[in-house]
Formats: sequence, C-alpha cells, structure tokens
Amino acid sequence: MPLKEELKSIIIKSGWTMTQIVEKLNKKHGKDTTVQNFSSKLARGTLKYTEVEEVLDLIGYKIEWIQKKD
Repeated sequence: MPLKEELKSIIIKSGWTMTQIVEKLNKKHGKDTTVQNFSSKLARGTLKYTEVEEVLDLIGYKIEWIQKKD
C-alpha cells in the first residue's frame, strides 16, 4: 500500500478526520493551511518526513525503523 493511502487509513482508523489533523497542526504552528492543501500534498507524495512524523505523533503512532533480514 502506498504511503499516502496507508497514512490516510491510519488517520481514519484512529478516529480522526483530515480537518481535525489540519486544525491541530495549524494551531501548533500558527499557520493557516487548508485541508485541500494538506490533502494535495498527501496525494502528490510531497509531505515531508517530519510532517508525517508529526501527524503520526498527533494520532498516537510512531515510525519504527526495522532492519530487514535477507
């Protein structure tokens, strides 16, 4: 599953909406990003790694790096 679909799925499964995510991020950073802008970045795959981390932290998730075994 592509990252954008996986992130959307996790957001929804956590009981959050895109609007709630954007509102929280805007409040935290004093910005006025729109849901449409956030969704577009997600669809284009242009969210920064730090932005993904922040969204996941907000909804109670974290990124874990696991070494693959060949």
